[in-house]
This record gives sequence, structure tokens and C-alpha cells, in this order.
Amino acid sequence: MPLNLVIGNKNYSSWSLRAWLAIELTGAAYDETLIPLFQPDSRQRLLTHSPTGKVPVLLTEADGAIWDSLSIGEYLAERFPEAGLWPLDVAARALARSVCAEMHSGFMALRSHMPMDMARRQALDTVPAEVEADIQRVVALWAECRRRFGQGGPYLFGQPSLADAFFAPVASRLRSYAVALPDEAAAYVETLYQWPAFQRWYQAALEEAESSE
Repeated sequence: MPLNLVIGNKNYSSWSLRAWLAIELTGAAYDETLIPLFQPDSRQRLLTHSPTGKVPVLLTEADGAIWDSLSIGEYLAERFPEAGLWPLDVAARALARSVCAEMHSGFMALRSHMPMDMARRQALDTVPAEVEADIQRVVALWAECRRRFGQGGPYLFGQPSLADAFFAPVASRLRSYAVALPDEAAAYVETLYQWPAFQRWYQAALEEAESSE
């Protein structure tokens, strides 16, 4: 049985996007099971796959179910070390893990006021101060990663890694809500939108949003 990644709606599920980009980075064969969220039976259907009733969850034949996007990313990095999901350099890898952990546990104001909606193209009437603070922190993190370890390419650590997978939904929020960014941060957002894996998800999200209208 190949790996099976259970995800939610591509237009809205930011944590699903993170895990999906992570498994795409491995190049491994996998199945995708999409369970629409916000439906009366969504939780019941999810509980047949995940003990938390949430997405994403990675189903494996040998190792059971792995839930939570960060756990999925770590599992894939261990199972497919040749894919380079984490940077090879020790200091770079430590920073990549730190920024992923911060993304995983922080930026609550940004998440709350700017939920992922990939089909959206409209700014908020007013951006709360706590959201502005989150955005400035994101921009600072991106700048630090690029300055210290971005010489090998346009991604945070040069080449695509779990750090990019974790910040891709943030980039989509910044574009969806028409947030003005410094040139370097705007260039990084464009890099993610040109990433072939992200493009595939993005196009599917737009089709999903259109079909639900």
C-alpha cells in the first residue's frame, strides 16, 4: 500500500497544504484522500482515518497513522533522507526547524483575521495591529533565512524545504489579502507561487472554489 495523505479542502486547509507540499518534496508515490470540511459528516469521516478528527493525516502501511503537519514532515524527512526536506548544514537545519516550529505554534492573529482562502483577492478594510505585528515577524524571519542560508536558490534555504512548505500558506494569505510587502518578501511570495508543486495545489484550489459557487 502506498502512502495515503488525507487532506481537507484545497482552498481553505492550510495545514493540509503544508503536509501535501512536504510529501511532494519526497517525490514518493502516494494516494490522496480529500475529505471536504465544514460538512455535517466531516468529523465522522475524518475519525475513520485520524484519532484527532482533523487533517492532515498520513496513513502508512508499516508505521500506522501520523497526524499533525509537523509530525508528518519529520516522518517524511526521516523516511526519505535523500529528498533533503531539511537543509544539510547543521546551523541551517536548526534555523529551519525553529522557523517551522514558530509557524506551527504562533501567528494566531494572522491566522484568525486572514484565514487561508486561495481564491480571494481583497484586502481587509482595517488590519489590526496584532496582525501587522505578525506580518512584520514573518517578513523578518524570511529575511534572516534568506540572508544566512539562501545563497543556493530563491527559497528560504536556497532549495525547497519543509520551511517553504510551512510558510506557503502564509504567502497565500499575504497575496489573498493584498498585503503590501518589502521587495525581498514580495519576491519570495512570487517564488512560492511559481513553485510547480504549489502551482498544482493552487490551480486545484481555484477549481474547487469555482465549483462550490
